[in-house]
Amino acid sequence: MYNLVMKDIKLGVHPLFFAMPLLTGALMLIPGWIYFIVLLYFCWITVPNMFNQFRSQNDLMFTSMMPVTKRDIVRARVTVVAGLELLHIGIAMVFGLVTLRIYPNFDYYFFPPNLGFWGLCFVMLAIFNLIFIPMYYKTAYKIGAAILYSITAAMLFAGVVQWIGIQSPVLSGIFYGTDANSRVIQTCILIAGIAIFFALTAIAYRIGVKRFLQVEIQ
Repeated sequence: MYNLVMKDIKLGVHPLFFAMPLLTGALMLIPGWIYFIVLLYFCWITVPNMFNQFRSQNDLMFTSMMPVTKRDIVRARVTVVAGLELLHIGIAMVFGLVTLRIYPNFDYYFFPPNLGFWGLCFVMLAIFNLIFIPMYYKTAYKIGAAILYSITAAMLFAGVVQWIGIQSPVLSGIFYGTDANSRVIQTCILIAGIAIFFALTAIAYRIGVKRFLQVEIQ
């Protein structure tokens, strides 16, 4: 498993993609920005380029000749994707903490980078994985439709929850609040978001395996 993960990283993950979390994470320092976009860059840039790189390297044929199962192939690839997502969100959270320190009294229109917001980010990435991974492994080759639908779903989620957060006084009080009660609720949202991320990613992996088992590698 470790060797498969390292193979995927060396063949498909350009060194620039490890710098991307720092480059996009720095955008968290812009006060009042739409911070969902920071993580959507991963969906827009890293994933399409990474999977196109795998295809150009004929990685599927190469990996199929190794003494590994199809289940292992999917598990390694999902591990790489989820690991990069966690790297992006972890670094973005650090920049978010810096932003809150620099602008403690800033009047945010869009969600501030607090714990509740990061919980929503975990859910957004979980939705992306739940759609992208099963769709991709229906062929294990074509990526266009999988990227289109998964990014659209992630953006719709971000847009809807942001709109509700602005329009609903209750949710606005939760996500924009700085009192002790709001912080407790925001922490609970973060924990729930992390749980949803791992649960939906695991479901996406299982569906991806079932579909990949039906694919005939040529």
